[in-house]
Amino acid sequence: MEDHFRSKQGLCFLLILCVTDILCVSIHYSVPEEKKSGSLVTNVLKDLKLGTGELTARRAQLVSKSSKEYFHLDANSGNLLINEKIDREALCGQTELCLLQSEIVLQNPLELFTIEMKVEDVNDNAPRFSQNVFQLEIPENVPPNTKFPLESAQDVDLGENSIQNYTLSPNEHFRLVIESKKDGRKSVDLILERALDREKQPHFGLTLTAFDGGIPQRTGTVQINIKILDINDNSPQFTQSEYKVRLKENSPQDALVSKVEAQDLDFGSNAHITFSFHRVPEKIHNLFQLNEITGEITVGGKIDYEKETSYEMNIKATDGGGLSGYCNVLVEVEDVNDNAPEVSVISLTNIIKEDSPLNTVIALFSITDKDSGDNGKTMCSVPMNLPFALTTSKNNYYQLMIQNPLDREMVSEYNVTITAVDRGSPRLTSTRIIYVQVSDVNDNIPVFEKSLFEMRLQENNIPGLLMGSVHAIDLDMEQNGKVTYSLLPGNIGGSPSASYISVNSETGNVYALRSLDYEQIKDFRATVRATDCGIPPLSSDVVVQVIVTDENDNAPFFLYPLQNSTFPCNELLPKMAEAGYLITKVVAVDGDSGQNSWLSYELLKATDPGLFSIGAQNGELKTRRPLTERDTNKQRLVIAVRDNGVPPQTSTAMLNILLVDGFSDPYLKVVDVRQQEPEDEGTLTMYLVICLASVSFVFLLCIVSFVGIKLCKKDHGSSFIVAPPHFPPVMPDIPENCTDSQSGSLSRNYQYDVCLTGGSLSSEFRFLRPLIPVFSVADPNILVNDKMSSGSQDLPNCLENKSKEQGQASLSEDAAPRSGGPSCTVNQAIGANVNSGQNDWLSYQ
Repeated sequence: MEDHFRSKQGLCFLLILCVTDILCVSIHYSVPEEKKSGSLVTNVLKDLKLGTGELTARRAQLVSKSSKEYFHLDANSGNLLINEKIDREALCGQTELCLLQSEIVLQNPLELFTIEMKVEDVNDNAPRFSQNVFQLEIPENVPPNTKFPLESAQDVDLGENSIQNYTLSPNEHFRLVIESKKDGRKSVDLILERALDREKQPHFGLTLTAFDGGIPQRTGTVQINIKILDINDNSPQFTQSEYKVRLKENSPQDALVSKVEAQDLDFGSNAHITFSFHRVPEKIHNLFQLNEITGEITVGGKIDYEKETSYEMNIKATDGGGLSGYCNVLVEVEDVNDNAPEVSVISLTNIIKEDSPLNTVIALFSITDKDSGDNGKTMCSVPMNLPFALTTSKNNYYQLMIQNPLDREMVSEYNVTITAVDRGSPRLTSTRIIYVQVSDVNDNIPVFEKSLFEMRLQENNIPGLLMGSVHAIDLDMEQNGKVTYSLLPGNIGGSPSASYISVNSETGNVYALRSLDYEQIKDFRATVRATDCGIPPLSSDVVVQVIVTDENDNAPFFLYPLQNSTFPCNELLPKMAEAGYLITKVVAVDGDSGQNSWLSYELLKATDPGLFSIGAQNGELKTRRPLTERDTNKQRLVIAVRDNGVPPQTSTAMLNILLVDGFSDPYLKVVDVRQQEPEDEGTLTMYLVICLASVSFVFLLCIVSFVGIKLCKKDHGSSFIVAPPHFPPVMPDIPENCTDSQSGSLSRNYQYDVCLTGGSLSSEFRFLRPLIPVFSVADPNILVNDKMSSGSQDLPNCLENKSKEQGQASLSEDAAPRSGGPSCTVNQAIGANVNSGQNDWLSYQ
């Protein structure tokens, strides 16, 4: 493909200019038509005697001399590639030598290399006749060997790819004669071999086939219909065998080009002449029109001197008898100044620094004019009031250079108008505007809109939440005025600032990186820096203060009754309590602040809702009415506490109220039960041992006293039935914690033994019992011994049954007496089941 029949004929021009030397070398290559876009033509590095990368360094440009860019130069590799598929017939028509001229322009120093690309023809077009059917009328008296010229087929290909031969379908009367003309075209004539007899055969149908010489071979056919006529012995004769006409390009439609005339000596219909084109290419039919009656040739298309300078056509005159005469018409096209100069910018630097030195090249461009002669000669200029000047070089190339110093503060941009004028008549002008922008230097620092940016953020925010943005303005341009933001290192509560917030470097948006808690941190400050992208970069800082606002994110927490997620808290209420009796005080706290921490109490659920009331603000739990015998001994309350946040948070606690009827005896002394601080495990164990020893001592003392009293009363004839106190057997698992607590919820003084289970978080009652026994008076006629034995038998059974109840406090009535024997009396049983199994200790009296 690269068959570059290069014949470097040496240096075309060697011209020393005032600025630089320009070397012009002509290089020849060839390429077949119809090659695909992107196909390789050749590598020009060797022919240009350049190294790899030198084309890029010298800003090589391929400038086409035609209206289209058929080739593309890869400056990196030096490959000359096909940019657009080439159609030789559309480009050069029937011109044998089809050349495309381009120039490779190198800068620093400026060198020009002329590339002449020969487009080689390929067999891509088949022979084609102007008509599908030829109609011939031949008189029957035509002698043998008479010649009948036929219209040749047209093949736009050249050389061997054009038409090489014709064939005629077999017949007895006609044969073909093929002649080659000086211009290489072949004419075909139909020769009559045998005399015609209209009465035997009035019509003939023949097929004419044209063959080209290309590979693969292409063909074209036409049908020849021959009608045999009666005698007509005179053919039309033109007044001139050849007409020469001059026609200006761009002539209007229907403009008269020429008129041909012919005469026929016959009479009647045989003397009626019609004119037609004969053996002309298709473009003649597109550009010219022939009046078949008058013989006038007029313009039918656009005549362009730049495409074709002359046209040749054959005119056929046919009389009514079918005889024809022929003449030739030659039309020469005259050039007019109809093409304005074209300005083609090859290289342009439209952004220049204001401190650029003089004689800096801004643009390199060329001016071309498709007209010829003086119509194609051009001049170029730029306005005089601009700090720029033009310098000329070979082959109509121009350089736009800086002539005077630039000052961006005075003028930041220029619109340079390049004016090109030809020397035709009238003169045509074209302009090209080049936009030149003067770039700035970095001399302004970014300035923030505020000296302090204050942002508010609600606690429990989502990580990555946008809090706000900072913004700074830089008066410089482009990169010098582009501002980026960054967070300066710092500490917030002992942690780096970057772990709390981040700043978007482009927009200045400030984001929270973690969820903040108002109860831990209420506000903090960080420093943001704005830096421009100039060289050297300039920057300024600003302080960002973040204020955390409170959110209602903490539910109220009960301090009393404290809920340990397993067992409720218990309170005692004497059955003789009046309305308004203070049972206990519910205490809760809220970790939030402000109105989010304002608490209100309400009784959410109760066994008997009409029996109790609670203060909405102080949490005091009181009776609403006196107790009656119908009231259940165990009242379960569900207390709710609600804060004042939006939305409000609510917590609930369960409290058991145990109704007791023995707390009004003056013998009882109250021991207040209060919530104790958790003590050391060893100390609580010691307290437990002391409590057990004290209880055992009091128990023995009570037995001795009881026996003594019974003996004394027996002597006086009165008897008492005593339910001896029964203590549960010593368990192997002793509770870890045992202490005394005070409770201010009772109106009278009573004394209790209190034991706390191990791991308990509140002062829940382990068991309660009066330290002084309560006596039940029975029938004096019943013997003491009998009742003692009976009571001692039934009491363990009662205790065993009561010990099986878990998780609740109980008050039981007197046990049913045995038939005919003593009864088991249990006046009160007060307890709170905290553990199960062996830890379920209950005390009775």
